Amino acid sequence: MKPIIGIPLRSDMDEEKRNYLYIFDKVKNSIIKMNAIPFPLMPPQNVEYFNTRFDEMPELTEEEKEIINNYLDYIDGLFIPGGYKISKIDLYILDEAIKKDMPILGVCLGMQLMSMYNDSFNLEEIKTNINHKGNQDDKYTHSVKISKDSLLYKIIGKEEFEVNSFHKKQAFKNKIYKNIGYAPDGTLEAMENSNNTFNIGVQWHPEKMIDYDENAKKLMKAFIDASINYKKNKKYDKIK
Repeated sequence: MKPIIGIPLRSDMDEEKRNYLYIFDKVKNSIIKMNAIPFPLMPPQNVEYFNTRFDEMPELTEEEKEIINNYLDYIDGLFIPGGYKISKIDLYILDEAIKKDMPILGVCLGMQLMSMYNDSFNLEEIKTNINHKGNQDDKYTHSVKISKDSLLYKIIGKEEFEVNSFHKKQAFKNKIYKNIGYAPDGTLEAMENSNNTFNIGVQWHPEKMIDYDENAKKLMKAFIDASINYKKNKKYDKIK
């Protein structure tokens, strides 16, 4: 039974200044390789997200919330990908998924979104000698150290391991999420919400590493397995 994994679309602008929405191939392909079905979560608002500041974005209407809630009834897990900009839709999707106890895996910008959850903006530029914004072809960039009392440690079975890295901002402590992993320079690299069955954020990109890294494969598999269990127990399996 393949679970359906929801992926919020990201925004960008091409050379002709046309706005578009996208999913990275590595995200889509990793979900398929882990024997699940990727499902894009299309924003229902008529907003050019790339050109709009977060504080200028309109609030979601009740009709727009209903569209998103129909998406969430349909999917079995939420993968929050990297990107360049967070929207109010991202926060609403995260909030509703948490309420449903849906499996959630956030990477890079996805983890930064978790840092903002139920709190004020909680990000700042990284100032360090460690390179956190590596080249796209880099297999590894630096190490991370994980708390032994975390779900992430139980999944991977290692306290310290190497990861890739493609970000320039760092997240800080959140009221809901527990900080569980750090880079050698003290940059927060992993967090999780222990009130949920599976709700983990990491600053690296395991979806890019599953072909060569066993730790990344373990994390992606644990997320998909949790989504399968959620699918078996949920009340809705189709859009209303």
